[in-house]
Amino acid sequence: MPNMVAINIMDKEYQVSCPPEEQQALINSARVLDRRMREIRKTGSVIGLERIAVMAALNLSYDLLNAESRVQEAEAQNRDLSRLDVKLEKALQGIEQPEL
Repeated sequence: MPNMVAINIMDKEYQVSCPPEEQQALINSARVLDRRMREIRKTGSVIGLERIAVMAALNLSYDLLNAESRVQEAEAQNRDLSRLDVKLEKALQGIEQPEL
């Protein structure tokens, strides 16, 4: 059953419903968001809490998509290496000859 968790973002408290097993992840996410919003506010180029929140969301979305892309590339490279390993193993088996 979800519990209410208090999180603070930009000095405002929000009550969020969250399953107990996900509470720490929610708190950590709120900290990351708060930090990112404060960094954006420090630049002075974005004014207003809503605009800062949108910019932070865009930055975090970009980071997530970029990380997912890197994971997919790494998985593709691992598949390629696995196929190469199988081919190499077969080639080595083909040249090995039993001793007489």
